[in-house]
Amino acid sequence: MVAGEERAQEPTFTVHGHHFALVDVPVREAVPYRVELDGVAVWPEEGMERSVIRPVRKLERVVFGSCRTSVPHDLPHLVSHGVDTLRAYGHELTVDDELPDLLLMLGDQVYADEPSAEMVEYIRSRRGGSEPVDEIADFEEYAELYRQAWTDPEIRWVLSTVPTAMIFDDHDLRDDWNTSQPWRESMARIPWWRRRVVAGLGAYWVYQHLGNLTPAERAVDEVFLKVREMADGAEVLDAFAERADADPTTSRWSYARDYGDTRLIMLDTRCARHLVPGERSVLDSTEWAWLEGQVTGEHRLLLVGSSVPVLLPAGIHHVEAWNEALADGAWGERVARWSERIRQAVDLEHWAAFRRSFERLCRLLGESGSTVLMLSGDVHYSYVAKAKGVPLYQLVCSPIRNPLSRTLRLANIVAQFGVAGLFGGLLARTARLPKPPYRWRITHGPWFANALATLTFPGGVPEARWYSPKAAADPPELAEISRVPFPGRPA
Repeated sequence: MVAGEERAQEPTFTVHGHHFALVDVPVREAVPYRVELDGVAVWPEEGMERSVIRPVRKLERVVFGSCRTSVPHDLPHLVSHGVDTLRAYGHELTVDDELPDLLLMLGDQVYADEPSAEMVEYIRSRRGGSEPVDEIADFEEYAELYRQAWTDPEIRWVLSTVPTAMIFDDHDLRDDWNTSQPWRESMARIPWWRRRVVAGLGAYWVYQHLGNLTPAERAVDEVFLKVREMADGAEVLDAFAERADADPTTSRWSYARDYGDTRLIMLDTRCARHLVPGERSVLDSTEWAWLEGQVTGEHRLLLVGSSVPVLLPAGIHHVEAWNEALADGAWGERVARWSERIRQAVDLEHWAAFRRSFERLCRLLGESGSTVLMLSGDVHYSYVAKAKGVPLYQLVCSPIRNPLSRTLRLANIVAQFGVAGLFGGLLARTARLPKPPYRWRITHGPWFANALATLTFPGGVPEARWYSPKAAADPPELAEISRVPFPGRPA
């Protein structure tokens, strides 16, 4: 890799027959770069915008979003899935623009359980048997899934130029991943599931997680060091992935980065779950201890990435907390069984469905002394919520490309109204649930369009904007749909 006057090279490492390389190039300022493979230039491709590499010491512009299906961009899929907002953003952005300092991908970067027709065709071409052909089964198929998701020229260019941080959500492996202990027990009885989850976590480690680590962290990462030393590191990576699924305390997918007086904390809200009924927790004890250490200290601003939102519309929040109480036996064993079925059927699995975790997180962040912006996705609509009495905000941007049906849009609009919150509150009281530590309300939204959000800091005070593709624009263009300033401590 050649960046300005700096040149760095690394040998490839191999996993399941696929070759990868990570090259760290120290630079003092933004410079264009090129990638060479065995002395032959392979990036940027001829005729493409040049890519740049640059240090990021302070966050001035952050782009974030979640939930992106990688279906084609032809007319039928534009009708069914809308315009790909990230692709439209990449089409508009140039290296001469004010480039973002960070792109945060907050979950469902790929849909392993809802592959495109092209992906299904690839699956059918290589296997049959008892495994479902409309879901990813092994590392080879995950590699193709990521290739299809990220090889659009506009997407490749954005990822090659804008520093990126990611965290998974359920569809990166499978819908409802780790919703509850009964869900895990049910999946464990399916013959192909073990191979699937091992492949999914292994592929995530390669395609997303390694890029989240700093060079110093990779230099001491035992799995990375072992994989690089082997002719093919599949066995080492598979063993690590299986262990991470069986005992989440043996690994950590969460991570933190400091940018001046701003700390970014990205939380694993899927693999790290403790699912024993009666003591459910979004984060296990090891993860909680790590998080508490990250929140302490002098930080003007905390950006907390959680794939699933913390502050939901009040009606939805109370229903999820009520359902958890019933699933834990508040109304007896028979009701508990039905409540568990409902939990899985309608995706009652956010922080509210882990009530103790919700309360613990809100108190931790609300008492941190920092302005806290919680960035999330998952729900397929965008909004802003504000906690009463503390500088604690929820910013949701979802989907990048995967819109809700009209029926589900209407259901979520209804959940925003006060009567829904009152009804949910009554349900919560029937299960004798305590009141949440803070009250909150939706201050902006919901917006249901495909979208990306930007976070800027004019005068040191955060301001967020949501952008959606113009319906009939060709080439694709983005239009601002909302702008939300956040009172905070100025720099």
